[in-house]
Amino acid sequence: MGVWKPLAGAGVAAVAAVLAGMGLAGLAQAQATDGFEPPGKAVYDQLCAACHNAPEAGSRTPAFSALRKMSAQQIAAALTTGVMKPIGDGMDRRQIRDVVAYLAAPEGPVGTAWLDGNRCAEDKRAVDLSARAAQVGFGVDTDNSRRMTAAQAGFNTRDAANLEVAWALALPRTSGLRGQGVVVGSTLFYPAGQAGHLLALDTRTGCVKWAVQTPSNLRASLAYGRLGPNGPWALVGGDNSGHLTAFDARDGKVLWRVDPRHDKQVPLSGTPLFAGDRILVPISAADVGLAMRQGYECCKTHGAVAAVSATDGKLLWTWHTMPDAKPLGRKNSAGVEMFGPSGAPIWSSPSVDLKAGVAYTSTGEGTSPPDPGTTDSLVAIDLKTGKTKWVFQALANDIWHMACPIGAPKPGQKINPNCFFAGEGSVLLDHDFGGGPLLWKGRGKSLVLGGQKSGEVWAVDAATGRKVWRHQFGKGSALGGVHWGIATDGVRVFAPISDPGVPAPLNAAGLYAIDIASGKLAWSWKSTPDCSGERMTRVAGCAIRHGLSAPPLVVDGAVIAGSLDGRFHVFEAATGKLLATHDTAVPFKTVNGIDGKGGSIDAAGPFAGDGMLFVPSGYASFGQTAGNVLVAYRPKK
Repeated sequence: MGVWKPLAGAGVAAVAAVLAGMGLAGLAQAQATDGFEPPGKAVYDQLCAACHNAPEAGSRTPAFSALRKMSAQQIAAALTTGVMKPIGDGMDRRQIRDVVAYLAAPEGPVGTAWLDGNRCAEDKRAVDLSARAAQVGFGVDTDNSRRMTAAQAGFNTRDAANLEVAWALALPRTSGLRGQGVVVGSTLFYPAGQAGHLLALDTRTGCVKWAVQTPSNLRASLAYGRLGPNGPWALVGGDNSGHLTAFDARDGKVLWRVDPRHDKQVPLSGTPLFAGDRILVPISAADVGLAMRQGYECCKTHGAVAAVSATDGKLLWTWHTMPDAKPLGRKNSAGVEMFGPSGAPIWSSPSVDLKAGVAYTSTGEGTSPPDPGTTDSLVAIDLKTGKTKWVFQALANDIWHMACPIGAPKPGQKINPNCFFAGEGSVLLDHDFGGGPLLWKGRGKSLVLGGQKSGEVWAVDAATGRKVWRHQFGKGSALGGVHWGIATDGVRVFAPISDPGVPAPLNAAGLYAIDIASGKLAWSWKSTPDCSGERMTRVAGCAIRHGLSAPPLVVDGAVIAGSLDGRFHVFEAATGKLLATHDTAVPFKTVNGIDGKGGSIDAAGPFAGDGMLFVPSGYASFGQTAGNVLVAYRPKK
């Protein structure tokens, strides 16, 4: 998706070693100045300020204020192993140490202090797995529908219109919440990624039943299922080091941990999915950021889907988005050998039709030519063999990475040598499918639905991949259009449009409902900013970041959708009537007693279970509003 990934490609141990080598291990507060400017400020002013002091509207670049909310680990990783390595390569160790110390936020409580005071009473710590899970993962079900009945969620449409805060949990060393949890009975399992833990919480009170430190930071949402026909119930998640780990849902014990990747540079960004006796693992790619380094041989990595045995994690097959890159027989303007094709990362959770034996996935943009015909695509894969059944490519020649401009280069514009293909047929748009495909069946039809960052929503025949209908809302952008996913109530598909910084009249930020069977627009709602009172200062870029980027959730007859400005809205699914709006970009009194504040709702959408709605609030990437709270809502009594 071309996102800013401060921990991409770096495990916790690797980054800890970097910090220790710089004398930054355990950094917990800004440098003492004794009346003098900290040395890191001079480094920042010289090498960083030009981009971070005033990022362009809608850009990926975090503002200075957002950097100050990130941990030392995040910033060091970005400069040494992540997408800012091109800048870090030009610094010596002292400069990196100084700028990290200058920028890094004070760290939260050390160890388990943030958990210890919030432990459930001993007689309330049992985890009962006899109930049916409210969701199997990111998409709620294997169709990726993001749809829940009133029985699954534990509340109905009327309740959804009348919610109040029940509790909030603050996560230390966290500037953004990227994952969704799973609810089983009275237990909420939650991936506290940046805080380095997996949590089992009481749904009604937020107290901690158990908590385990993860081998590496969990990067996305959890999947829930059984490890084999008679195996234990487990939580499965991918992490920054590229490993897939299965945790026993009873106590968090690691049952197995494997590396399913074909490329060891890549983190696991998307959410896995249980598919019968196997687990499908989406695999992204690394070149979108690495290409910023002028000496990097651009580009070699590509996306994939791996299938592993649910019993033990053994690799069964890997479906590749393209063949391995080869030398293109040309060098860039810096004299470095170029490679291709590359790209088509997979950022999202797949869907699966177990009866038909078919898995569906969606892909991102290319990062070097030639176009293999699988970028920006919806894809059907044989579940048993891993072979391609069909590919529907929504946009050809969308070859782009972070060293490229968006759109055609301007006359005389200086281009990074690794964007060697600019002006050679690439559309340079970064209009990938960030969210996974949704499988819909009705009226004798089976359709695969996908939302694209171009602002388009596609419906294709599930058996053939042929287009059935298409709608476009606005023109989209690299961070606009449909960013993280869509949802359905079984009749309509709901498309959230983000469009941060896209000027009027092209800006289409809002929510759109399409009748799936006919392909006709059912209703639409346009988002407008609310910068009243303190929101002007509490919400970063309040006037332009108010669209809907996180995937919506359908509960009974209501659609619940989170916004980049920290609000979430509740709509009547059939008509689009706005039933309620709640603001999470505020300070919260937390059950674990540490400072908590909400921010942008992005990447991880709302999820529900046991009569509660859970909203991960805070997402500092792309210059958005940092936050560190998981907020639980209940129907008012």
